[in-house]
Amino acid sequence: MTIESLAGSTVLITGAAMGMGKMYAHLAVQDHAAHVVLWDVNAGALEEAAAELRGRGSNIHPYVVDVSRLEDIEAVAQQVRTEVGTPDILINNAGIVRGKYFWEHDQRADIAATMAINTLALMHITREFLPAMISGGRTSRIVNVASAAGLLANPRMSVYSSSKWAVIGWSDSLRLELKQAGHNHILVTTFCPSYIKTGMFEGARGPLLTPLMEPEAVTERVWRAMKEGTPMLMMPWTVKLSTALRGVLPIAAWDVVAGRVFGVYKSMEHFTGRK
Repeated sequence: MTIESLAGSTVLITGAAMGMGKMYAHLAVQDHAAHVVLWDVNAGALEEAAAELRGRGSNIHPYVVDVSRLEDIEAVAQQVRTEVGTPDILINNAGIVRGKYFWEHDQRADIAATMAINTLALMHITREFLPAMISGGRTSRIVNVASAAGLLANPRMSVYSSSKWAVIGWSDSLRLELKQAGHNHILVTTFCPSYIKTGMFEGARGPLLTPLMEPEAVTERVWRAMKEGTPMLMMPWTVKLSTALRGVLPIAAWDVVAGRVFGVYKSMEHFTGRK
């Protein structure tokens, strides 16, 4: 069932203070959502984003929350339930990236933080709101932002790839569980993009036939997929192609194709990330 309008609905977006998270918030307002809940750890940027969105028809609710901490998620989720209500649309967008060899990762600042923010936070946040979404019976959507890196191994992305690999397995399993249990009013979309032109992947180079994507076009496509209830969205089309090739080629042959032909294995050699 496609959602035609978000009128009367509540949308919650994580990582909403800047970048694509803020773009999703603008789309929610444009789509006439009654309430738009913004979660971010950056208090200053969060208030600036909220100020941009106010006065356009939706009620804007900013909350400072560190999604790497379960205690924060639990406390702020309770605030949202009390002050706003249960979200109808949940956009699990917040994420971080570390681009270096595995042995160069710091145990806490890199490994633990990446897994906490990119993987566990999505599970904890969804678990906070899902029971009420189920019992409420309202048409609902969950979007989990994964990555093409969760489908294909890549040098200098070992920890990031593992965090997104886990998201894909969990997110699509959740989709099937809801369907099996008969909760057909809730649809889950797993989003697997290649590199996007945001500061998050500054310095990364797109593989052959896979240019860095414009964030505005990407968010609009994700928004459409969310409303349509698309189970999995891969962008661009080469993500599907590479996933198929990886599935049929022997590992040695795939390494040649990915490394020498498409340049996937060199895509993070000049990565600097957001400063």
